Amino acid sequence: MNRINQKLQDNKKLLSIYFTAGYPALNDTVKIIQDLEKNGVDMIEIGLPFSDPLADGPTIQASSTQALKNGMNTALLFEQLKDIRKTVSIPLIVMGYFNPMLQYGVEAFCKKCQEIGIDGIIMPDLPLDVYQDKYEHIFKANGLANIFLITPQTSDARIQQIDAASNAFIYMVSSASVTGSQDGFGNSQEDYFNRIANMNLKNPQIVGFGINNSETFKQATKKAKGAIIGSAFIKHLTYKGVNDIAEFVKSIR
Repeated sequence: MNRINQKLQDNKKLLSIYFTAGYPALNDTVKIIQDLEKNGVDMIEIGLPFSDPLADGPTIQASSTQALKNGMNTALLFEQLKDIRKTVSIPLIVMGYFNPMLQYGVEAFCKKCQEIGIDGIIMPDLPLDVYQDKYEHIFKANGLANIFLITPQTSDARIQQIDAASNAFIYMVSSASVTGSQDGFGNSQEDYFNRIANMNLKNPQIVGFGINNSETFKQATKKAKGAIIGSAFIKHLTYKGVNDIAEFVKSIR
């Protein structure tokens, strides 16, 4: 069983943290992963920086730009992670955009992920139908979960399609805005959370966008299995560096 599916069976709300590989400094990637696990984080999304990150807000965009300036790229990330499973056991997910994956070669990318112990991939700009037509067999052959995003604007029919095609969890975007652009959840988000919960999907949902403290974590996980924090953690790394990760995790739960 994939590590993600095992983790989803835990009897608690899951905390997933996103960070940009190669930020703040080029060689911080492994230390950040190890420290996040040591401090009780359940899953980690490793952001593969890209020059045109459409869904990302200014905080993650800035971290991506800096990581690219630092010299981060796909091959280097794989090199940095080659021994990660000697020290880390929680699920690891690569999140990025399809262009770098395509440039590396989809099959080669997936094989490398499997080789180093990556459990899943999130590519927001890889459409469901294209994935199913061209790449699903490659992901499955390498034991990789492909995690799809839904938003408040996603129709019920589309959500059912995504649920049928998923084999881990559904990334439930809390709003139609970019990452890091809201503060707390209003009635429209609460209605959306309730709507999805009432659909009784086969895959659990993990909420992303807009979670930045213990209150929003609790709000987001009332009906969902867990929540993802990205921009708030990137800000923490920007202002506090990589040595106060325990402080950040404790502030969430």
